[in-house]
This record gives sequence, structure tokens and C-alpha cells, in this order.
Amino acid sequence: MAPRAGFPSDAAALALDGDWHFRLGAGLHDLTPGFEDPSHDVTGWETVSVPSCWQLDGIPDAPRRGSPAYTNQIYPFPVDPPRVPDANPTAEYRREFTLPEAWPADGGRSVLRFEGVDSCFAVWLNGSRLGDGKGSRLPTEFDATAALRPGRNVLAVRVHQWSAGSYLEDQDMWWVSGIFRSVRLLHRPADGVRDLFVHADYDHLTGEGILRVDADPAAAGTEARVTVPELGLDLRAGETVRVAVEPWTAETPRLYDATLTAGAERVPLRIGFRRVRVEDGLLKVNGRRILLRGVNRHEWHPETGRTLDRSTMLRDIELMKRHNINAVRTSHYPPDQEFLSLCDELGLWVIDECDLETHGFELVGWRDNPSADPRWRDAYLDRMSRMVERDKNHPAVIMWSLGNEAGTGDNLRAMAEWAHERDPGRPVHYEGDRDSGYVDVYSRMYADHDETDRIGRCVEEPTKDPALDAHRRALPFILCEYAHAMGNGPGGLVEYQRLFEQHPRCQGGFVWEWIDHGITRRTEDGRAFFAYGGDFGEVVHDGNFVADGLVLPDRTPSPGLVEYKKVVEPVTVSVDRAACTVGVRNGQDFADTGHLRWLWLVEDAGELVAEGELAVPPVPAGESVFAPWPPELRTAARSAGTGERWLTVRAVLGKDLPWAPAGHEVAWCQERLTVSGAGSAHRPTGFAPASAGGGSITLGPGTFDPETGRLVRLGAHDMAGPRLDLWRAPTDNDLRGWGGSVAERWRAAGLDRLEHKVLGVAPGDGGLTVRTRVSAAGTDAAMEADYHYRVPADAPGQLWLTLEVRPVADWPFPLPRLGVRAALPAAFDTVTWFGAGPGEAYPDTRAAARVGRFTSTVAAWQTPYLFPQENGHRTDVRWAELTGAGGGLRLLGAPHFGLTARPWTSEDLDAARHPTDLAPRGALYVNADLAQHGVGSASCGPGVLPAHRLLPGPSTLTVGFEAMEG
Repeated sequence: MAPRAGFPSDAAALALDGDWHFRLGAGLHDLTPGFEDPSHDVTGWETVSVPSCWQLDGIPDAPRRGSPAYTNQIYPFPVDPPRVPDANPTAEYRREFTLPEAWPADGGRSVLRFEGVDSCFAVWLNGSRLGDGKGSRLPTEFDATAALRPGRNVLAVRVHQWSAGSYLEDQDMWWVSGIFRSVRLLHRPADGVRDLFVHADYDHLTGEGILRVDADPAAAGTEARVTVPELGLDLRAGETVRVAVEPWTAETPRLYDATLTAGAERVPLRIGFRRVRVEDGLLKVNGRRILLRGVNRHEWHPETGRTLDRSTMLRDIELMKRHNINAVRTSHYPPDQEFLSLCDELGLWVIDECDLETHGFELVGWRDNPSADPRWRDAYLDRMSRMVERDKNHPAVIMWSLGNEAGTGDNLRAMAEWAHERDPGRPVHYEGDRDSGYVDVYSRMYADHDETDRIGRCVEEPTKDPALDAHRRALPFILCEYAHAMGNGPGGLVEYQRLFEQHPRCQGGFVWEWIDHGITRRTEDGRAFFAYGGDFGEVVHDGNFVADGLVLPDRTPSPGLVEYKKVVEPVTVSVDRAACTVGVRNGQDFADTGHLRWLWLVEDAGELVAEGELAVPPVPAGESVFAPWPPELRTAARSAGTGERWLTVRAVLGKDLPWAPAGHEVAWCQERLTVSGAGSAHRPTGFAPASAGGGSITLGPGTFDPETGRLVRLGAHDMAGPRLDLWRAPTDNDLRGWGGSVAERWRAAGLDRLEHKVLGVAPGDGGLTVRTRVSAAGTDAAMEADYHYRVPADAPGQLWLTLEVRPVADWPFPLPRLGVRAALPAAFDTVTWFGAGPGEAYPDTRAAARVGRFTSTVAAWQTPYLFPQENGHRTDVRWAELTGAGGGLRLLGAPHFGLTARPWTSEDLDAARHPTDLAPRGALYVNADLAQHGVGSASCGPGVLPAHRLLPGPSTLTVGFEAMEG
């Protein structure tokens, strides 16, 4: 049947989800003759749940029906369009259902609607073939009227994993198949509505909505009427009316309930009035430039794959809203329509993307790419029309996207032209054609900061055609993908956001991506982990490149999401200590700040001193105010303290909203008020001497090996004392890189296999000095590392280390880290620290770290990235206590250090392929770092910015140790 809007109705409907009979064959040579015949006996068949993806049946244990396969770009079959392999897993589905006795017999139609089937399928009802379909993430409807019977009916569906359509569905995701969205039988009344199109424009100059609802009646002469009780409207379909309304935006998702009545059918509508235009080189909604703080979202669940229930979709949107995300690109296909309805209700800008990607043709030089082959044009237009027609009534959808990474060609232009004609109220997006001749925005992937800046200033590299070049420069710019969130990262978000706010043309972007596509599995001993590419024996795969999201597969927020929340805060809070004011800048595009409360607290070395609430008037969008400190805050700021005194101001929700409860934190800032005591560098009045004898060297609470100079005991605690450490388990961004892998350079230099040569151990009156040379086999590049241990005369329980490091020979690359590592008793399983936290932070991912006093178990300290790598680093630590049975150890900064604590080594992390590969070694391994290299997003995008690179050079780290007795 022709595509139409997806809309609810009070017409009769029968859900066909549930258990279906199922048989999986190997291909066209392995089919069941006559399986569609209602009399065929399927009692020996298995059953499968519909909707579902058949390869995930049996997960989290071993899959029972084939296996999922992951590729990013490469087709998992020979590129021979439109042919596919003979080895083509083919599923046969059967479902019996009883037509209700009350099923209408009014001369209307009965329609079988499939919301999503991957990738090609044919349908029989009671032995009559209704048709077949392609376009996996799009609905397909069949007229079942003639084949439908009273009472018992037999529905048979044959689904092929591979089809010609697979060439258009080479998205970066798991290849999984089946009837993965819902199936329903729908009655379409003879006097009802075949299709409808809600046009709900908004005139920001007058505050009026302009409403027209076009209805395509199923029968000639049927009048359709629209009522909007809240607006007092009752009008004919097709009639235009102007009325004062509150507009719909992602910040203020105002919807009006309406009803379209045609004959005996009633269709509920939720109308949002808004106007989307590209004007003056800017993307505007309701007359205002918007800034997209977005993410790309695949549909994924670690156990059900692309089959999501409403609660999972709602969870996604709640997490997005709670982390200040305001936009979604539906990469790279239309989502389940319920997701769009939730976006309408809760408020997200949506770029709705067509189910189209031919990325694998790039690997063969784009030869025979369907985008440029006129024989594929109908398939392209079919996919575009089915998306637009289904989703055209969702106010959240502000832009249509032609697809993703499909090269160039006239078929894409034809899609854009069709969309512009059918729906002139929405701009069209496509990234893959740099000329941008038939789209309304200039879109790029992974442009680095420098190029983004040049685009913002309209001085980017010209294209060959002057006319097209001028057209492109007049378009607004978005990064449809940026900040690749693979593993530990992404870094550099702050610098991108500054460019978006500095250049009006740069209207934000969409982080790649929302979720890690891990699949839940269990080890033989029952421990759960998330599988990635290659874990199912795929012949070709792209490994863990599928794990590149801001949330883990179970939707646990990653440190990257916490960082993104801080970077894209919709309101900016600042403190002017001299003027005793708090500044509030409302960076929202439409809403004022009346929904927020402003809380302040003053802490002394992480301990609460005073707290209260600021009186801040509602700040209109785009404006700023300065609120004076209340007397209580002035007093707390001036009073004497024993440590660092910090003021924290928090903007929280003042009442429950549909996506978060009252008290949810939206934005925050900190300002240091005073400095004294803890956190400042220790200035001793003198030093205790070191003494040698009895096979050891003793200095205050420390005992050292006289041959190596290594600290072996502190107070009552055995330990393998601090030693220079330059290595970290490479992150995904270290391992990959468009400019080459920095991790390969680190390995080539032997940073993962350093040897420590002792050049001298010299105890003396002032303490102990140990001179070493640290290098790797096969290279003359080295580090001279001198350890100077001192015990202050006025603090005899503290042992202080000053490490002096000097590079020898050439180090033509940044270092992973620079610091020391020690092994402490495994019983020390809790960390309390005063410094930045509570989560991990690195030089270019530290915006979300705030200064305070925090406590964590060592187990909770770890970030369980799907692919084990460097994680858990806390920055700007003033002091830390590692405690457990038998006491603990206190680390002291002079003034700060970076801290990592884990029950395994960096080498263990490096060797592991899943978190379940990691086993505690019987010690706690602690790193105290002077610095670490940034993380960047080089796994797919720019590397670490110069300001965040750890370049070799003479360096000094000072850190103190103090035993804590049990």
C-alpha cells in the first residue's frame, strides 16, 4: 500500500505480537514447500518472539539461531549489486490468529502493518500472497481485505537476511535480522481517513499559530473535521485558521490535544506549533537561531538488539534531558515511531534520517554506487517517501536527512527535491556531498577545531564550482558527527563548544554516539560482559568500534556523558568574588530560568561550612543577570578556615518535570575563596637523617632496599614503593588515529617494558637520594630519574618524595603519563580524597570535575569500558587516604597530583580484551601522576589538542606518604 502517516485511531486493531512458529533455513535452497498453506503442519517447529532479532535468541548465553555480526563499513558479503550470496539465512514465520467476531464489516479495508522487518520479506495470509517489502527500518502495509476470513486465520512470513536492500543498509551497526518491530492488523473504515498532514505553523511576530489539517478521506464525499478544545477550534479539514498559541520548542514542548473526525473514525492528534526556516544563513525555529546540543542515536538494547520497548525509549530521552542534550539525529534510519512521540512530548529537536547508507562502496572506489545509478532511484525515493509520510506530523522533527555516507549521485538530489516539494516546512540535510547544492544546511563529520573555526568564519577551503561554493558558504553549519565517544573520551568538547557559541554560523552538532552496542554474554563461570565485533566468530568485523557511546550498553552514563552535560549546560553560572555577585547567563534559545532554583554552599577542605539559596529573578533566553550574595554567604566567605575554602553554586529544578524530579542539577560552578592549611605545599623546618644498617635503609617511617633504593615498608605496611611510570593501557583514541596510532609509537619506544637501572643509592643527613636511568631494550632514549626522599623534622610521620626527571636523547612524541607507581596491600579497598571528582578526569575531559571531598570503593573507582583501557584517573588531588583492614596510607600533594588506584596493573589492562579478563593480583596498584596525556577523539576524529599533550621535558613531582595504623 502507499505510504501514509503513522497515527493512532479508535478504529479496530489486533496486535499480532507474541510467540510465532519459526524455522530458520540456510537460503533459497533450504525452504519449506507450502509453509504458507494454512493446512501445513508446523507443530514440530520452534517458536520465536515477535518482535525480536533472531540472531539474539539465546542471549546472554550462546546464540541459537545464527550469530550477530558487526561491521562499520565493509559489506559482509561480496559487493556485486544487486546480487547477494546463496548462503542467505532465511526465516519462515507462522502465526495463527482468530479474527474477533466484532471485527467491522462496513466495507472498509483490513490492513496488515509491519513496523520493521530486516531485510526483505514476503507475506501470505491464508495462503494468498499479499506482497513483499524491503526497507528494514520503515513500515510496510498490505491490503489483507480479500484474504482475511472470519475466525481462524494463518499469517505466514518469509524473511531473508540479505537482499538487494542490504546494499542500502550498510550502517555502522550489528547485522541482525527478523521481524524486529511490531505487527498489527488494522481496520481502515470506509468513511475514515486514509492519510492526514498537520500543518501547524507559528508566526513569532504576532504570536499566532496557523493551523491546517489536510485529510485524505478513504471515501469520496466524507467530511473530516478537526477540533482543538483548548483553542476553541472546530473546523473542516483543509481549512486554515490563525489563533494565538504557545509555540512548541524543545525547551518548551507545548502540545495541544486535538481530534480529527471522519465518519465513525476518530484520530487523536497532538499538535505543536512551530516554524523551521533557514534565514540569513542561520537555522531558525520560531524566528530564533537555535544551538544543537545533540547526540546520534542508534536503536539498541544489549539483549534484544534493535527491538526496544517504550520504557527503554523513555529511559533514553530522560537520560538525554538530564544531561542537557536537546537534539537527536536518528542515525542512520528512522526510529520506532514511539520514540518520536516521546520527543514531541518531552522536547527534543530531531533530525529524522532515512534508512540509507552505502558506505561499503567507498572501499571499491564508489564503483556501482547505487546513489549514482538511476536503476536504484525508485528504491531511494520509496525510502524517503515512507519516512516523510510516516513522521510528517511530529513537531519534534525539524529536519529530514537523506541518509548517511552514501556518496554522491542524482538519486540523492531526487530525494531532496521530492522532500522539498512534499514538505516545504522542513529543511533537508545530507553530509556526504561537500557541494551541498540540494540541501539546506552545510554538514560535516569530524572536522577538527581549526577547520570548524574556519567554517565559522566562512574562510573554509573553496570547492570547484563557484556558484555551489557561494551557496554552501551561505548555509548554516552543523557537525552531524563529532567528538567520537569511544572508550575513554571524548576529549576537546570544551573547545568545540566555544566555537559553537562564538560563531553564529556554527549551530552545534551531534556527538557520535549515544550508546555502546555491546551484546550481553556470560563467561563459563557466569560473569556477565558485553561482546563486540569478533566475539561471534565473524569472518570480517570491526572489533570494538561498535562501542563508541556516551552510555554503556546497560545505559549507565559514562564519564564522557557527564563531561558533555557540563560542557553544554544551558545556563552558565559564574562567581565574581570581588563584587560578591553570582552571574547567570541563560544560554537557552526560548525558555527563561523561572523553573530553576539557585543553591549555594561553602566548604572548607571539603567540609560544609554554610549553605543557602540565592534570589535570582527569571532570566530571559539569551540574557544575563548578576545576583548579590546574601549576608550568610558574605559571612561564610570572609570567615577564617583551616583549608581551601570553595563556593559552589548549583542550578537545580525547582519542581518535578516529566523528565526529572525537583532538585535535579542542571548547571553549576565553583570559585575558590581562600587558601590555607591543607592543599598548600609543605614547607619543612628541617629534615631527618637516613641510616643504613641491618640490610636496610631507614628514613623516618620508611624502610628501603639498600640495593635498589626502593621503599619496601611504610610504618607497619609492606609495599613495593614508588617507581617512575610512563605507561598507561592505551585508550581507544591512543590505539586508533587518523594521523596514526600514538600507542604504536609508545610501544615501539618500549614504554610498556621499561627497565630501571640504579645508578646510586645515597643515604645522608638530609634524607635519601636514589639515582636511576629508565629506558627500554633497543633504544637509547631514556629518562634520568632521581628520587629524593625527605622526612620533615616537624612532621616525622611523613615521608616526602621529590622526583626529578630529565629526558635523555630524542623523545619525538608525547608521553602517556609521568608519575610514579607503587603496590600497596590489597586490603586497602576504599579511597577518600580531597580534590577534583567525583568521576574520572583527564587534561581535556575535566570540565565536569569539581573540587570536594569524596569517597569510593576501589571497585567502584574503575570505569568498565567494554574494551579495557586507561581509566579512573582523578585529577588535582590534594590528599588521599587508601584504607581497609589493618589501616591505610595517606598520600599528600604539594600541591596536587593525579591519582589512580586499581587491583590490577596497567599491563593487565593492556592485555585484557574484556573486563572479565581482569583478575585482582593481590595488591593495590596506585599511581601518583604529575601529568597525563589528554585523550582526544582520534579513534574517529582529531587527536589531542596541543594544550593537552604531555611533551617530554625536565619535570618535578613532589608527593608525601604517611602510614595510617589500623
